[in-house]
Amino acid sequence: MGLQFDSFVLTAATADLADEPAARDHADAVEFRMDLAETDPLEALREYDGELPILATNRAAWEGGEWEGDDDERLAELAAAARLEGVEAIDIELESCRSGAAETVLEAAADNDVSVVASAHDFEGTPSESEMVETLTAACEYADVGKLAVTAHEQGDALAVLSATHQLTTAGETVATMAMGEAGSHTRAVAPLYGSRIGYAPVDPADATAPGQYDLETLSTLIEALE
Repeated sequence: MGLQFDSFVLTAATADLADEPAARDHADAVEFRMDLAETDPLEALREYDGELPILATNRAAWEGGEWEGDDDERLAELAAAARLEGVEAIDIELESCRSGAAETVLEAAADNDVSVVASAHDFEGTPSESEMVETLTAACEYADVGKLAVTAHEQGDALAVLSATHQLTTAGETVATMAMGEAGSHTRAVAPLYGSRIGYAPVDPADATAPGQYDLETLSTLIEALE
């Protein structure tokens, strides 16, 4: 079946699967950042015996991650992760989908009933609302969820993200959105009200994987209060 995103999924972002027990009280899933892991990520996945389903991400440096080696090797590792028990979703960059580089990864996910998140990130600013809608629409064509993270410099940027989220959701698409940075941090709690289906938060705030992230307990409390 894969990880289902028919309702909001709060994921605990971590590079160490040993964090999973501490996440159980608040998270619905674990995002395992393979590119940040200090030990062999595939071995860690093979040994995983936790309760929460895993969303595996192996982020390239050119998309804000820390994998700086051969891109084919990176994608091969992500495809291998999709074949492992416990992995119920993977995150792959929209750019890799568009270029055809992710074909093997997408095939592995399909063959193993693993859900796919196609993601795009803008670490410089917030595109126009129409551009965000276009990016999310393209991501949804490749995946079960289209994800977009942008950087907000003012409240208007955050408002545009929420508007784009609402527009896609109203059109029947499944998306995950957030605005990084201080001006956009509140979108992590508010975006689910507009249809965003995935939230990301570290168990320990010192381990944040993106600017403006709340820690897991705080984000869980905020979302529950706003529901």
